[in-house]
Parts: sequence; structure tokens; C-alpha cells
Amino acid sequence: MSNDKDSFNVADLTSVLNEENRADLVNALKSKIQSLAGQHSDILESLSPNVRKRVEVLREIQGQHDELEAKFFEERAALEAKYQKLYQPLYTKRYDIVNGVTEVEGAAMNETTPDSGEDEEKGVPAFWLTAMKNNEVLAEEISERDEGALKFLKDIKWSRIENPKGFKLEFFFDTNPYFTNTVLTKTYHMIDEDEPILEKAIGTEIQWHPGKCLTQKILKKKPKKGSKNAKPITKTESCESFFNFFNPPQVPEDDEDIDEDAAEELQNQMEQDYDIG
Repeated sequence: MSNDKDSFNVADLTSVLNEENRADLVNALKSKIQSLAGQHSDILESLSPNVRKRVEVLREIQGQHDELEAKFFEERAALEAKYQKLYQPLYTKRYDIVNGVTEVEGAAMNETTPDSGEDEEKGVPAFWLTAMKNNEVLAEEISERDEGALKFLKDIKWSRIENPKGFKLEFFFDTNPYFTNTVLTKTYHMIDEDEPILEKAIGTEIQWHPGKCLTQKILKKKPKKGSKNAKPITKTESCESFFNFFNPPQVPEDDEDIDEDAAEELQNQMEQDYDIG
């Protein structure tokens, strides 16, 4: 493609979509494409009548393809919904086994003897923590500090949402010493789920117990010599934690408030957040 600033560049289009991820920017992109329609018309007019006719037929073929693709997406959504219902009984059985609600054949509980002083383990301890640590993407997000809290994770559920389109993740926790929430939710809103293009993500605000916040650390500094205040200076600082997942990056309301470097960083953060989801 030419370096002319008015030329149409598919890479630029993809970049803008990924960086901003907002429905209003999609409309802006449509306007941009429409503004370039004249250039495309000039190209068609430069073709010979026979070649132009062939191009018009190719357009019709693409239109037929788009109609079939729309039907495919519709039928795929219905098929996914059908099998999601069929999966549900299996998820329920998994939950019951993992959390010790039911026992599997051949693994009956042994009665605790007075001499042992220990209770028989129920279910599969730290099942979800182990599963997450064995996932290539999630393992990088989990710090050692997170592991204590994630041992209380009982179940993870996925569900589709229709208005707006997208999906929701629910993390169910047992009573724990870290936060009061029993369910942490992460919802992804998509501009067009079939693409997919992420518009925004919304997470639950975690209600941490005092001194138990895993997404922040407290730094203590000694006061300067000669300072009137002899008490240590405390400073709160954000730190890496899986639980930052529930505080996703947000796109500014006004895209003019963000420069190119910040936009690229935001794009990377949103892509990583979506990959985790």
C-alpha cells in the first residue's frame, strides 16, 4: 500500500478496532470506509468493461457467501446452546465430586480412628487451583500469595449473555479469610461475538477483609533523620495478582485522551484480559 495518509490500510483498520474496542469507534470506521468509497469507484472505472463486469459478479458471489455465513453463525449459536444444556449434568457431577458432596465407587470414606487425629480428605482438595496452574495462560497470572485464596475456589461456570451479546464467568468461593464475596463475576461484552471484538469487560468489586487484599501491598519506610514524625511511613502499592482479573482495563470515554503509546499498552492489556477469559 502507498504511504499516502488517505490510503486505505487493512492493518490500520484492525489496529484501531483492537486498540479502542468500542461500538462508537466501529461506526467511525464505517464512516472512514464510506469516505474511501470514491477511491474504490475510481478503481472500478479504470477497469475495462469486461473486467468490471467480472468484478461485479464477484461482488454478488461475496454477497451470497455473507448470507450463508450469517446462517452458519445462527445455527452455530443454537447448536452451542443445545450442547451447553447437555454438558450441565456433567458439570453438576464434577462439582459434587470435587467438593465432597458425593463419593465415587471404590473411594468410600474411611472412618477416622482416635489414634490418627486426622480427618479423611473430602473431594479433591485445591482442584481448581491445580487446574488453573496447569493452564499455560492462567499459570502466569497466579502468584504464590494468590494460592491460599484460590484453594477456596469451589466451581467456575461459563454462560452466554444475549443483551448485550457476550459471555459471563462466575467463580464460586467457600467462606474464606480473604474476602466476603461468595461469587466473583467477570462479564465480557462483545460488539460482534462472532468476530469477536471486545467492547468492554466488567468485574466484581472484591470486598477484602482488612489486611488481606492480594492486589495491593503495603510498603513501610523509615522516616528521614530529623523528621518530627518518628512513625514509619506506609505506602500502598498495586502488585501482580490473579485477582486483578476482576478489575479489567477500561477504555477512556474520549479516545482523544489517549496517545499512541498508551493506546498500544491498553490494547495489549485488553488482549491479555480476553485471553485469560
